[in-house]
Amino acid sequence: MIYARGLVKRFGEFTAVDGIDLDVAPGEAFGFLGPNGAGKSSTMRMIGCVSTPSGGELRILGKDPVRDGPAIRARLGVCPQTDNLDPDLHVFENLTTYARYFGIPRAEARRRATELLEFVQLTEKATSMVEPLSGGMKRRLSIARAMVNEPDLVLLDEPTTGLDPQARHLVWERLFRLKQRGVTLVLTTHYMDEAEQLCDRLVVMDGGKIVAEGSPRHLIDTYSTREVVELRFGDEAPSSYVDKLAGIGERLDPLPDRLLLYSADGDAAVSELHRRGFTPSSVLVRRSTLEDVFLILTGRTLVD
Repeated sequence: MIYARGLVKRFGEFTAVDGIDLDVAPGEAFGFLGPNGAGKSSTMRMIGCVSTPSGGELRILGKDPVRDGPAIRARLGVCPQTDNLDPDLHVFENLTTYARYFGIPRAEARRRATELLEFVQLTEKATSMVEPLSGGMKRRLSIARAMVNEPDLVLLDEPTTGLDPQARHLVWERLFRLKQRGVTLVLTTHYMDEAEQLCDRLVVMDGGKIVAEGSPRHLIDTYSTREVVELRFGDEAPSSYVDKLAGIGERLDPLPDRLLLYSADGDAAVSELHRRGFTPSSVLVRRSTLEDVFLILTGRTLVD
């Protein structure tokens, strides 16, 4: 579905995407994980045929996006980071009008709109205007609109940014249903839990480069430990405890507000901590996440 080798995107002297290689298979949910400015959106714009590569090789659906942009876009569904729904049309018209851009006959457009509103659980809002909809409803409507041309590949740029937890989970559930239908999904996110929930495989990007690639479980197993202990020591700087706690666990990472202790057995690490006479003001043992992977790879958190 997507093939890239040495893909580059420059804006003047600034290199946003710096020679990355990608392969996305049919039916796969593939993610780009990284902080703002990592190069995720620039890569997505090249895949969406709205930004021309500055170098390297790129094929989308087996076609050259420079020569075959219109043919590729006809087979793509795009859900942008910022909702660009038409506020002058009601929910149903947002779908049927968009369908007409693809030359879909009016009767077929109405049939697809009805089916898609049921799929994203917005049937009761069919005659509602866009403005009163909640953020989660707007995102689900944007996903429905991206599916109106029955695309082979759907691009989702930060699909749940700004949504409350309940709305995020509703969007995740709809995207999971699309994946079950065999739709290929490519998404960008800086939410590690979203990547773990949705992606079969992902790349971690930083500074325009791919710094790691694999399934969420593979990345965690490769770069982190099974558990992480979060330690807080009141007003004392976490960095002042790095040398004092040497030898406990496999790795220590001081953050501004807490110290992360990586260990295969978090409870055993905490026991050793107490045995040495340390009494943190707060202790949390949790499983390792993709954010820990990113911190280990780049030295900073995903939201930096």
